[in-house]
Amino acid sequence: MSFSGFVVQLLNGLAGASSLFLVAAGLSLIFGVTRIVNFAHGSFFMVGIYVAYTLVEKLGPSVGFWPALLIAAIAVGVLGALIEVLLLRRIYKAPELFQLLATFALVLVIKDAVLWLWGPDELLGPRAPGLKGSVEILGRQFPSYDLFLIVVGPVVLGLVWLLLTRTRFGTLVRAATQDREMVSALGVNQAWLFTAVFALGALLAGLGGALQLPREPATLEMDLNTIGAAFVVVVVGGMGSLPGAYVAALLIAEIKAVCIWLGVVQIFGIDVSFSKLTLMVDFLVMAAVLVWRPWGLFGRPQAPSRYVGMQEEPLRRPSTAYVVAAAGLALVLAALPLLTAGSPYTTVLMIDLLIAALFATSLHFIMGPAGMHSFGHAAYFGLGAYGAALLVRALHLPMELALVVAPLVAALGAFVYGWFAVRLSGVYLAMLTLAFAQITWAITYQWDSFTGGSNGLTGVWPSEWLSNKQVYYWLTLVLVGAGVWWLRRVLFSPFGYALRAGRDSVLRADAIGIDVKRMQWAAFVIAGTVAGLAGALYAFSKGSISPESLSVGKSVDGLVMVLLGGIQTLAGPVVGAVTFTWLHDTVARNTDYWRAMLGAIILILVLLFPQGIAGSIKQLVDRWRAPKDEADAKLKEVKA
Repeated sequence: MSFSGFVVQLLNGLAGASSLFLVAAGLSLIFGVTRIVNFAHGSFFMVGIYVAYTLVEKLGPSVGFWPALLIAAIAVGVLGALIEVLLLRRIYKAPELFQLLATFALVLVIKDAVLWLWGPDELLGPRAPGLKGSVEILGRQFPSYDLFLIVVGPVVLGLVWLLLTRTRFGTLVRAATQDREMVSALGVNQAWLFTAVFALGALLAGLGGALQLPREPATLEMDLNTIGAAFVVVVVGGMGSLPGAYVAALLIAEIKAVCIWLGVVQIFGIDVSFSKLTLMVDFLVMAAVLVWRPWGLFGRPQAPSRYVGMQEEPLRRPSTAYVVAAAGLALVLAALPLLTAGSPYTTVLMIDLLIAALFATSLHFIMGPAGMHSFGHAAYFGLGAYGAALLVRALHLPMELALVVAPLVAALGAFVYGWFAVRLSGVYLAMLTLAFAQITWAITYQWDSFTGGSNGLTGVWPSEWLSNKQVYYWLTLVLVGAGVWWLRRVLFSPFGYALRAGRDSVLRADAIGIDVKRMQWAAFVIAGTVAGLAGALYAFSKGSISPESLSVGKSVDGLVMVLLGGIQTLAGPVVGAVTFTWLHDTVARNTDYWRAMLGAIILILVLLFPQGIAGSIKQLVDRWRAPKDEADAKLKEVKA
């Protein structure tokens, strides 16, 4: 740990901060103005480096290296504008989180489009002209190109700041960041403002990707790796604050650099690997900042929205026809293994569908009735799965007892995380849950001696009497049915009514004596317990468990299931989970470009069913029944 090494690592941190800021700046603009949780922003970064690779190769000899990078950034900006006009503009009237589903589908489509155009291999671009060498700093060599990147960040920040503070467009953007409904009320064409902001944000992301060409190879994993870090920077800095994004990027990059410089340090005789903290240090920073300052370092509390959106209808108890249909479905599901005895894979797939339905229903419990958006629900699924595996392997408990105790492990995690999370709201609450999930994932991924590290745990099989897949399917069906039924019962209890009251109006609920935060905290624990049960069932069905069960991808899958089915209906998460899991399995087995096909199907469903599949079906049924109910009411009036 020399001083020269410390200085070089700080410079590395500055270069990394500039690269991260370029992506976060565009995301901050889009996030602040449109309120879109744009998962596809990392894809713009990835497309930027791939397009730059091709343009430098084709146009470099004629127009030059640097103009080729700028053209690549502009091309990504045009792509962003087209996506906003052709897709996002059509779903602005849908719930804001539902737009997340569309951007997630775009991630799948763009990833396979890049795979088709450039192939699966890593592509390393040429060195930047004039910056191919290195400079000596305190006896150590430091790349000249990284010094250039250190300068790029502040320059871009200054140019964008001038755009936002010295032009009419910038004034409108800043006004929309604070109160976009008022901007629309003043006669500003909000649609084209959104398009311009989205294009500018995509251009900045594309520029960030293009500038990485001489520094790192282009890979297909760059999209998701980048978007997670960019979201952290935006939230830590404060939504819509460009200076905040730059300061947050500096803070996170420099802390990572210091961790790498420290390496392994012995503290009180114990070896502590600070370098391993780099996997979660950004999420630790985000969690600490949000707990201390809920609006980020430079953010401000959002103005109350005057747009109330679609009114939430009160939940109604199931009708007799609904109960009969559910009983009939249960009988069919119970008989399914016997009807498909010649196709063992069908039973395995049905187990996966049931577990997905329980996981999605637990997430819907806090997203729909409780009104709390969670981006890290996989934490409780993974805690239940690892809890079951460790109880069987380490403590040698019987599988049946592990199925009972494992959900309590997830409930304990939800109890701790929920205490912090319920003190926030909206996107900030969602990002804090994501931070906790990523911290849990990083610990699991690196604790080799306890969790198996990246290899996970194997040999987690059910008891002998459940070794037959048909028998295990019936057990899963019973437990999943009981879990879904229990969550529905809770929603129609006094607790459930109080929970929905807090969702609809915190002030009114508080005025009549409801402790909203305590109710939401209890909802977190309930949802975490059920998600833990789903995780335990998953572990025993597969015979093993890996850190992927706690990853961001698993949480995103849960979000997609809930939103695809419809967040405003109780049947929505089940419908969405079955649809998404079945589509994922079917499409992946029938085409190499399964992501693009799955993404296209999700986009079609988004456009056709803007309230989700179950929500749209409910709307159609209500419209069909409305004339009949009106006629019955008039008939009663006549008889009276």
